[in-house]
Amino acid sequence: MADIDKNDLLNMDLAKGRVVIQLRPDIAPLASERLRSLSAEGFYDNTPFHRVIEGFMAQGGDPTGTGTGGSKLPDLKAEFTKAAKFERGTVGMARTMNPDSANSQFFIMFEPAPHLDGQYTIVGQVIEGMELIDGIKRGSGMSGMVTDPDRIVKMRPASVED
Repeated sequence: MADIDKNDLLNMDLAKGRVVIQLRPDIAPLASERLRSLSAEGFYDNTPFHRVIEGFMAQGGDPTGTGTGGSKLPDLKAEFTKAAKFERGTVGMARTMNPDSANSQFFIMFEPAPHLDGQYTIVGQVIEGMELIDGIKRGSGMSGMVTDPDRIVKMRPASVED
């Protein structure tokens, strides 16, 4: 990881260990800056993975845990790309039906999902600790809503943890 800019790394601590996410400001500068700044202020600390669907993804970043919450910052313009695809470990920005509605919520892919390519902003990639993401408590039903969900203990940019 020596050649990776520490400003582009997020350390996400879960109860069982650390996940490292490499942001992609080259394809999603607005979303990358949003995750970096919210992480730096501790926004994601103790937030749940409220929606987790087996074989698909784990979604978090909503302090209310309902799937409807976000930060006080304005929603982001969509940053769709053909330069990256939704693969295992890809981090995407969650949104409503409105493409320009991403705010603080994000999701991490368990498996590739080509149907999301070009439809959601790709903001990063898990580069360490994917086995910890695999261990996140799954939800039930079509919505994947989780009862007593696993939580992000702490999430900070790697550059501020030195």
